[in-house]
Amino acid sequence: MVATIAASAFFPVASESGAQASSKLGPVPTTVDTLGIKSKSGSHGRLKVKASAQAPSKVNGTKVGVMEGLRGENETQSHAPRTFINTLPDWSMLLAAITTMFLAAEKQWMMLDWKPRRPDMLVDPFGLGKIVQDGLVFRQNFSIRSYEIGADRTASIETLMNHLQETALNHVKTAGLLGDGFGSTPEMCKKNLIWVVTKMQVLVDRYPTWGDVVQVDTWVDASGKNGMRRDWLVRDCKTGDILTRASSVWVMMNKKTRKLSKIPDEVRQEIGPYFVDSPPVVDDDSRKLPKLDEHTADYVRSGLTPKWSDLDVNQHVNNVKYIGWILESAPLPIVESHELCGMTLEYRRECGRDSMLQSLTAVSGDGVGGLADSGGYVECRHLLRLEGGAEIVKGRTEWRPKYAGSLGSLNQLPAETA
Repeated sequence: MVATIAASAFFPVASESGAQASSKLGPVPTTVDTLGIKSKSGSHGRLKVKASAQAPSKVNGTKVGVMEGLRGENETQSHAPRTFINTLPDWSMLLAAITTMFLAAEKQWMMLDWKPRRPDMLVDPFGLGKIVQDGLVFRQNFSIRSYEIGADRTASIETLMNHLQETALNHVKTAGLLGDGFGSTPEMCKKNLIWVVTKMQVLVDRYPTWGDVVQVDTWVDASGKNGMRRDWLVRDCKTGDILTRASSVWVMMNKKTRKLSKIPDEVRQEIGPYFVDSPPVVDDDSRKLPKLDEHTADYVRSGLTPKWSDLDVNQHVNNVKYIGWILESAPLPIVESHELCGMTLEYRRECGRDSMLQSLTAVSGDGVGGLADSGGYVECRHLLRLEGGAEIVKGRTEWRPKYAGSLGSLNQLPAETA
């Protein structure tokens, strides 16, 4: 119907009354040769017939009669001259036809029910984040990709740590404090200062799985005289449940001398307005990490070397990479039957691309042999060091049993979320 309306603006259709009028002409006598009749359309689309002045008087030797003045009874003569303007279409009808077409198309589009109706997909969940809560908290959403999950169909601890690092950098960028360094403010860049993490505590209540969308909130506060604390809360976008809590302490280091530095007053003035006066989301674990070496460790993994892709723009190994190296020496029976639920890391020094590392792990309690009997939580102590003996990272991890019933069959892929 829409196409008919549009076409009628350009091609007038003969009216029904015109058809009835032409029927009153009656049958044309057989003595009239149609070659001697010339038809002409009237201004109202009705048929008008008149005798041709050039009509032959004979056809094949037979006289032929010619009708003159043959017209419809209701035929009216057009008085307006036929000009270029009169041949143009009615633009108001054309505009109405186009409007009708668009309205019909919009109605059909709104009636389609193929689009998803999940609340978390009504907005773009994968943007660069935004500042919320009076400009003090940065929020960003992440979708768990298929390449970010492991054999348990859940996101790895490295994936979660990368999300934390990404939101921290985007927080600085969105606040307008990002200089030409990796998370450094303009005043820090002038003084060749960078941030380095000294302590990280992470508690994982539940790991997201493929297709889940997580919401990460982060904010900063002062930590002592020359440190800064950064906290994170990771929630399930759909349910609002807290999945992960993390707290970290950062200090400044001179990029050229690689020595720690106090926070200059100029830098303090830059970052001070963004401090949130609140307690950490994770209680500080002040327990001293016991010394660990090749004699007290249960498992040792040697020959670990950084690759070029492990370095960040500050030319040292990314702190998330250290976590993967620490877990290299974790015993396989624990990794298969338990999942990491708590972690405390103390960063002692950085390592470069030419370093050779060792990963050491000691299992508390009865060790791996008591896993089947205990069926509970397991604690491990870790050390990542240079092969020469210098400590890089010391840590403590806590593991809880995996529950196959809540994870489903490992032989089945997770259902695709629309």
